[in-house]
Parts: sequence; C-alpha cells; structure tokens
Amino acid sequence: MGKYKIIAATGCATGIAHTYMAQESLEQAAKKIGVTIKVETHGQTGVDDPLTQAEIDGASGVIVASDVDVDADRFIGKKLIRVPVAQGIREPDKLVDRILNDASVPAYKSGSVKEKVASSSTGSGKNGDTLWNSIYVSLMNGVSHMLPLVVAGGVLVAVSFFWGINSADPKSAEYNYFAYLLNTIGSTTMNLMVPVLCAYIAEAISKRSGLVVGFATGMIAFNTGTGFLGAIVGGYLAGYTIILLQHLLKPLPDKQFRGLKAIFLYPVLGVLISGMIMWFISLPMKDLNTGMMTFLKGMENTSPVLLGLIIGVMAASDFGGPINKAAYLTGTALLAQGNFYFMAGVSAACIAPPLATGFAVLFNPKAYSSNERSAGYVNFLLGSTHITEGAIPFAAKNPLLNIPSFMVGSSIAAILTYVTRIQVPAPHGGFIILPLVNHPFLWVLWIVIGSLVSGVLLAIIAGRQAKKHAVANDVGTIDVLTGETTEAEPEQPVADATPSKTAEDFDPGEILTIDNIQLNVKASSRDEVLKYLADFAVQNKLADNADKVLAKYLKREQEGSTGMQDGIAIPHAQDATIHSSKMLIIKLASPVDWKTFDDKPVDTIISFLIPENDSGAHLKYLSNTAKLLMHSEFVQELRSAESKEEILKLIKQ
Repeated sequence: MGKYKIIAATGCATGIAHTYMAQESLEQAAKKIGVTIKVETHGQTGVDDPLTQAEIDGASGVIVASDVDVDADRFIGKKLIRVPVAQGIREPDKLVDRILNDASVPAYKSGSVKEKVASSSTGSGKNGDTLWNSIYVSLMNGVSHMLPLVVAGGVLVAVSFFWGINSADPKSAEYNYFAYLLNTIGSTTMNLMVPVLCAYIAEAISKRSGLVVGFATGMIAFNTGTGFLGAIVGGYLAGYTIILLQHLLKPLPDKQFRGLKAIFLYPVLGVLISGMIMWFISLPMKDLNTGMMTFLKGMENTSPVLLGLIIGVMAASDFGGPINKAAYLTGTALLAQGNFYFMAGVSAACIAPPLATGFAVLFNPKAYSSNERSAGYVNFLLGSTHITEGAIPFAAKNPLLNIPSFMVGSSIAAILTYVTRIQVPAPHGGFIILPLVNHPFLWVLWIVIGSLVSGVLLAIIAGRQAKKHAVANDVGTIDVLTGETTEAEPEQPVADATPSKTAEDFDPGEILTIDNIQLNVKASSRDEVLKYLADFAVQNKLADNADKVLAKYLKREQEGSTGMQDGIAIPHAQDATIHSSKMLIIKLASPVDWKTFDDKPVDTIISFLIPENDSGAHLKYLSNTAKLLMHSEFVQELRSAESKEEILKLIKQ
C-alpha cells in the first residue's frame, strides 16, 4: 500500500463534474512539485478511491474541497484545509502549498473547546470551518441525495404526458393505464424529495442519528405541506436537535450507555422534540412556501424579462457555487410541485455558458491556445448535457470581463425561455430530455442565441487580451469576427508551402546553435537588450541590417509586451533582412524592467528571428517554446544553467 504525502476529498451537490475537476486539479498541482497525493471523490455514483485508515494516518495533511459532507471526523488530529469544491478547481496550487508549508493550518478538532470557539468567532474562515460553510455543506449534502429522485420522478411524470395531459386520470377520456402507472411511480418518487432533503441535511450535521430524526421530521414537513422550505428548516432542526441531545446526555458514560443513546434516546427524544417543533411551525411555513411559489409563478406571467435577467445573472455568477445553486434548488423545488416553467429558464441559463466557450474558440481561434480550443470544443458536448463547469477555466482567465459576458448570454436564454412559456420537466440532462420539452426546437434556439452573444463577447475580449499580452498560439486561422490576419500570418499559396510538419515537429532546438547563445550580457533597459539582440543577429550573419531588426523588435513590443513570467521574455522580430528562422538566447548580468505577467524584472531572453515569408513556421516554434515555459522544471533548469552547452542541451533534449 502506497504512502501519500497529501490526502484529499472532493465532492459537489450534483456529483457529476465539479467533483472530478477538483480531483484532477489537485492531482496535477501535487504532481508539479513532486508530491504524492490520493483524492477520494464523492460523486453521484458513490465514493471512489476511498481513503484507508492507514493512508489517513500516514498523510501530512488533508485537503477537503467539497460542497457535501465527506465525514471529516476521520481526519481528527490531521492538518486540514476545508474549502468549497470550486476553490479546489481554481486554486489547487495555493491549497497544496498551504497544506505543506503553512504552519498556521490547524489540526482538525485537536485544540481545546475554548480555542475552537475563539477561532469560530473570528469568522476568518481561512480553513473553511465557519458556520456558513457548515450550513452550506449540509444543504448541499441534502441536495446531492435529493437530486436523483427529482430527476427520475420528473422524467417519468413527463413521459406519462405523451398519452395526453390527463392520461393518468381514470375519469378522463385520455386515460391510459400505462401512463397512469408511470405518473404514479414518478409522483411517488418525487414526493420523497422533502424527507430525503431533510434527512441528509441532518445527516451532514449529526451523522446517523440525525439521519433518522431527519427522515421523521421530513415526513411531517411533507404531510403538512411545508414543501422544500420545510425540508430545509426541518433538516437543520433535526440535525441540531441531536447535537443538543448529545451535549445534554454527555454525563452518561459512553462505555455503558453508547448503545442505549444510539438506539433509543437519540431517536425517540430527537423525533419527539424535532417533530413537535415542526408540527407547530408547519402552518406559517406552509403559508410562506405557498406565498413564495405564488410570487414566482406571478413573475413568470407578469415579469418574465426581469425573472430571466435575475436567473441568468445567478446561474452565470459562480458556475455551481452558492448563488448558482440557489437558483437551481428553487427550480428543483418548484419542479417537484408541478411547475415546469421555472426550471426551463434555469436550465437554459446553465447550458448557455459552456456552449458560449465553444463558439468563442470558433469565432477567434488565434486568441486561444491549443488546449483552450480543445476545451471549447469539448464544452459543446458538456453544455448539451447541462454540465456548466466546463466554462469555469474560461471565466477564471479574465473574471472581471468574462463573467459578465456569460451573464449576458445566460440572461438572454432565460428571458426568451420564460417569454415563450417553455416547460422542462427534469432538473438535469440538457438536450437529452428534449423529447420531454413542450417546444424543444424553440428552447434550443433561445439557448443557442444566448450562447452566440456570449461567444462573440468572449472572442472579442480574448482577442484583445492576446494582443495585449502577446500570447503565442498555433497558426493557420483567421478571426471570423473581424476577418483580420496578423502580420505574423501572411497568406501563402499552398504550392509554396514547405512540406507539411506536425506542430510537434517544430522543435526549437532545430533553430538554435551554440554561437547564438550569450551569457552575462550587460544592459540597463529593455531597449538596450533589444539593440544588443539586433546587433548580435548581424554579427552572427543571421540578418543584414541591425537598425531594421531593432525597429521590428520595438514595433512588436508596442503591440504588446513579450515579457512572460519567472524572469523570461520572448521578443521576436520579422523582417526581410533576416535570412531564416533562428533562435537567440541571452542571459543578462543583472535583470531589467520589462512588462511581464508577474510584474517581475527579466534576466533571461529567448528571442526569435523571423524571415519575411516563413509560412507561419515561426509561430509553431514560438508556440512549442511557450509550452516548454509552462513547465516549472524546465524554467528552473534554464535559469540555473551556467554555460552555453547546458542551455543548448536543455533546448534540444
């Protein structure tokens, strides 16, 4: 059995995408720094790769990136960071670094009661153990167990309508026994939503005893008509009732009374207390639930534009986070009560963002890297099946501009859906459930329109960012939004092109020689570095005119800085006086100021000399070099190399 430096657990309410995206992110972050990790996933199919007690005992720390309960009590005494699953996707490197190197990360439940209370009262939430996080995780635990029941029941009820809207009514002329059977099974399944939601909220708070009391309280909530609001209140009521009983019965020693507490005292007293409270608050809860449903139904009829705008903004604000889940949970609750309109808008708003990323990479492919384009294409499939998470990397790339762009498209899709009174009878499935939608083609059209609008905005933003930061991408496409081609991509007749090579064939080592490497170069500014490069090129007979080469270097910097990060810049010049594609590498005696991604000075320069007509080959060399710079071990070896021979060997390996 292997020993792991870090162990982790991931999970989300739906258990479909976020769970496994967080797993992959954490595994890659650990791999980058050579640390072993094992990630336990809590998905819709159950727990995969479960952690053994030996693995827990042997680990240095635990990362819990989950919106559902993962039984954290297994990790008592271990250093533990607890965050929402979205943070595990967005900040895996930071989490791995903190669990390894941050001495302030506390051991889980190892301090005194006084310390824990003090820590909780500060509300810092640095490790996620806040009251809000506990409430959110327990709610998502209930949602994750409730969701399959609503999906199964909703689909069966919707299928029963194929024989007519009244086909399950024995008194109707449309009555069909099979439709009646489907409707009955589906309705019974959906009725389990309230007790299951209530029970698993309580289970996340107080484990098995909470589950028992939660089921009983949930049935009372269902029978008294309090709906999903009653389920939520009942879940917390049942869970914290057990916590209270555990505190009150603590004087009874566990050794003699553990079985009596678990089998008799907790369930009997818990159901009595929680059930009575739920019974007495059921009337106002029922009125509140009915009032909210009536209000939302009224908005569907009187203010569909405002409702669609609100839902679109919520769905695209955090892609599966608390705000998105609030809209989704409301739609699911209304669905269980027979309202198929509200969920239609929520689904449209959730499907639009990933589709938008696919359209964006189609509209402006040169603004995206090869990996981003591949992700965009995959998102056509993910979005079509109602998996929104594929949009997260695109949103995170430039959140201040990209998230509002997603909101615009999601709002358009939701507004058009509500205006045209489209009904969707299931909370998940995307286009798979189109046969159950009352206006399927219209619904798809509205979603596509919203996605196209977001896609155009994303493509424009990405294009501007690519020019600003001079990010190298693969060659061979034209911006379909503007029809423009860049100077680096002159049109060439097919007959004049060099023999075809794959992108991997353009090895940067092919265009570098030891004579084109220089160390300990003295320069005090970026422009002095560029002048040195131009003179160096002429000196090595790679170009004929240093002034013209320097002018092209400076022009390229004016279009967007070629500074990267980690002290590296990749300036390049394209001119008719340059003989062929070549690479120059110089290391400076002292760093110089250069606009970079990390705002740090530059001391290592990898430069490209490009002839006027090279059929775009230089971009492939540049792209492959940029990919090398994404590997920290390569950057570290390059920066530590002290001889020309070391640098040449590193580039050519």
